[in-house]
Amino acid sequence: MKNSDERMFAMLIYLVSFFVPILGPLVIWLLKREDSDFIDYHGKEYFNFLISYTVYGIVCTILMIILIGFVLIFIVGLMGFIFTIVALVKAYGGQKYRIPLIFRLIK
Repeated sequence: MKNSDERMFAMLIYLVSFFVPILGPLVIWLLKREDSDFIDYHGKEYFNFLISYTVYGIVCTILMIILIGFVLIFIVGLMGFIFTIVALVKAYGGQKYRIPLIFRLIK
C-alpha cells in the first residue's frame, strides 16, 4: 500500500490538470518523481494521456471539414474528462491505472 503523501500527490497531478493542464502536473511530477515510483508512474501516464488526446483533438479539428469532427470532438472531450476522473480516483486509492487509448511515448 502506498503512503498517503504518495497517493495525494499522484491524485493532485490529475486534479490540478483541470485548472492548469500542463504547468501544474509538470511541477508536481518533476518535484516528486525522484521520491516515489508511484508518483513517477502517474506523471508519465498523465503526460502520455495529454499528448494522445491533443493529437486526437487535432485530428477531430481537421475532420470538422467533413462534419464528422464535430461529433468526434465531443466524444474525445467527454472521454478525456471521464478518464481523468477515473485516474484521479484510482491514484488516490493507491492503484496504478493505465488510461485506455493512449500512446505510451514517455516510458
